[in-house]
Amino acid sequence: MYSHGSESLIKQAREIQESELQKFHSRLVKLLQGKELGHEAVDSLQRLHLILSATKYTRTLPPELQKRLQSLLSSPAEQFQVLSSAVLRETLPLSGQEANYNQENFTQLNSHAAALLLSQAGSRADVSSLCAHLLRSLDSRQSEGPANSLTHTLPILNSVLTHSPECLTADHVTLLSKKLVDWLRYASITQGGGAPSGGFFTGPRSRQPVPTAELDGTVSGDFFTVLCVGQSFTEDQWMNVYSFSMLRHWLLTYHSVSNGNNAADTDDRSEVDGSVVSMVSATSSSSRLLPPKERLREKAFQYCQRLIEQSDRKAHKRTDTDLQKACLVEAVCILDCVCGEDASLVFRTFPCIKALFGRLSSDLSFARVLLPIAQFYLNHGEMAAVDCESVWTLVFGRFPAELFNDPFLAHEFLRFLRLNLESLQLRVPQYSHSFPNLLKFLAWDSPAVVDDFVDLLPSLVTAGTAVELLHTLLDLPCLSATLVLQVRYIRAKLPNRLVLLCTTIFTVCVCVCVCCRSTCLPISEPGGRGLLSLDAFRNQSFRGLFLFLLRGEAGSGDTIDRLSTLHELLAETADWQRVVQCAQTVPMLLHIFFDTVIAVADEKLLAHLVQAMLERSSLLLNIPKYNKEIHRVFSCHLLRMCKLHPSLVVGQSHELLEFAGATAKVYSKEEVYTHVVWVLGEYLSASCDSRCSVRLITSCFETLEAVLFEITSSAPPPGADCPVPRVVTSLMSALAKLASRSHDLIPRVSLFLSKLRTVTRGGPVAWCSDEEDLVAIVTRGEELWSLLKAPGVAQSVLTPPPPVTTPQWHRDSNVAMPLRLRALTNLTHSQ
Repeated sequence: MYSHGSESLIKQAREIQESELQKFHSRLVKLLQGKELGHEAVDSLQRLHLILSATKYTRTLPPELQKRLQSLLSSPAEQFQVLSSAVLRETLPLSGQEANYNQENFTQLNSHAAALLLSQAGSRADVSSLCAHLLRSLDSRQSEGPANSLTHTLPILNSVLTHSPECLTADHVTLLSKKLVDWLRYASITQGGGAPSGGFFTGPRSRQPVPTAELDGTVSGDFFTVLCVGQSFTEDQWMNVYSFSMLRHWLLTYHSVSNGNNAADTDDRSEVDGSVVSMVSATSSSSRLLPPKERLREKAFQYCQRLIEQSDRKAHKRTDTDLQKACLVEAVCILDCVCGEDASLVFRTFPCIKALFGRLSSDLSFARVLLPIAQFYLNHGEMAAVDCESVWTLVFGRFPAELFNDPFLAHEFLRFLRLNLESLQLRVPQYSHSFPNLLKFLAWDSPAVVDDFVDLLPSLVTAGTAVELLHTLLDLPCLSATLVLQVRYIRAKLPNRLVLLCTTIFTVCVCVCVCCRSTCLPISEPGGRGLLSLDAFRNQSFRGLFLFLLRGEAGSGDTIDRLSTLHELLAETADWQRVVQCAQTVPMLLHIFFDTVIAVADEKLLAHLVQAMLERSSLLLNIPKYNKEIHRVFSCHLLRMCKLHPSLVVGQSHELLEFAGATAKVYSKEEVYTHVVWVLGEYLSASCDSRCSVRLITSCFETLEAVLFEITSSAPPPGADCPVPRVVTSLMSALAKLASRSHDLIPRVSLFLSKLRTVTRGGPVAWCSDEEDLVAIVTRGEELWSLLKAPGVAQSVLTPPPPVTTPQWHRDSNVAMPLRLRALTNLTHSQ
């Protein structure tokens, strides 16, 4: 929403009259005719932009003003370039200028002018014409045009490649590939504008060109790359940098160009003319016989190998070290691209990649470089027949365990998983068993990564991991609290230098910190209150509980034996922001989990899940609203499981009856309890499972009867509310259904229902505080009592056969029902 002041300005801009607008245009033309433009010109241009952008209609400016604004595109002040470009993008071009791309337009071309040209291109032909002019300017020699005209060309072409790759023709691809080869491989290796050293001894020798240097200060011994340094750069060196920045995008996208007339010229004269080639560079003359695309791949391969060699040098500056890491990421990604296009390069590239991984794998500060290396192993490891075990151990082991609190790595790591989901499931067995580690990203920063896990979670659900994954999802708030305690513990216990070196390696840190616990200061909340959970975290007797939460792989057990003890230890963390945010994501993830597992699981696995749901409904971290949300999810999917597999009720009857027989659950878990009672009454039948006996029905009846009698004959326990009316009616309906299947039980149900009606006539009862609810309960009881007077009718109504519940008569042409329906329709409709 805009502020009040902003809304007022927008309203004024929309309501400006045409006469006032024309006067403003005239004043602005006179203002822009001055030799020096100051703050008044800036304010006027900003106001003009507001007027033009505040309305949904595209306006046309006077020709004189339009020309003045176009001239500002080449202003030395970038502020006027930005403003003039923004204003012109809100207007229609003058008549006849839509495709007016003359050579003069590119003499002072910059990114703002290019953005304007691209935005006002009326068709694909206009963009293609613009590309042709840009490429002709690239093909011209440096002496034919201004020195700064080329520096903006590649970014513009990159924008065209991003939004409209089809506008480039095959001829454009050939020409640009040749130029990229020139700039990447044959840029000059001397610094631009040889600066004299000064002093007494100044002469011709001191003005000799100075070679570029490596990041460690040594003289560059090979061709120029983005990791070479100098006091100033020449034009072709800048183009080298631009070429490298767009190389990967070009390699990925140039296949999308249109199939125009291909004028590929294998006589690559532009590759040598005007270039300074070092002695080391001129080693492969055979590559000049390759077509332009293949030659570009070869030069890109050589360029990236040189970057990897340069990254091994010790840089003097911290910023140069960061530059080395960024270039390594790009170099490995480019090598991945060229190997994907030319499989023969895989065997030449793998020794270099393998050596790079061996050098960097022990230093997690290079984690963002190691991810592209993992991508390379995933794409080409099978072809090269190399062992990838160490790569996946690092990626799925140490990365999440130690770098879960790095937001940039989390984003790139989860993006890597999403982009390679199918390959990881097929080729990496560690993937599906690494979910305890992967979920640490979600537990630490749920809002930022929840969308990623919505996509990833179905791939983690297998028959072997489903039960443990369910427990892990339910314990996600506990994991979130444990990670917070872990970070606090390590930061307070270890010196800063050790924190930087070992970050958050819990297993090692706990051992170190327990030894020196007596010399450490206590950790407390900002208000001075000590953290009992942190004391428990560093207590050896509870260490196993926290280590289980922080485990790296699945398979060490479904859940914790002392789970209630863990919840007591973490009780004070229930209002921490990270824990609350994490708890808010769990119900949605559980829905995704059950949707996936129901589609792939067999009845045996679903039976385990039913047991886990009944058990865990009482074992959840006490977070406001969290338990109710989880119970709602359990209830929903318990019904789905039993509907798909009714025999689950008979198979898990012992567990279900044990749950339904606990009267305390009526008051604390009414959502789950109601649905458990419903499935017992609905599916405990011989028609659903031949194993269902009269004895089992009687046992279930007696259990539910005892609970119903108890809650309707006494007041609720102290501190508990009256039972929900739905629980009472569900119990009555379940008893009636069971009695309709075993007629010996009908008198017992009828007796209870008649007593219920008699008791309620005497006035309010202790177990129902609302009169309307009590009336609804009695009404339901009378309906059931009336049905049970005719046992045959009761069974067909309370437990109808499948053809009745899912009728298809109106679709069956072999029965008379469609004819009857049409006749009844005609009778009921007015003529």
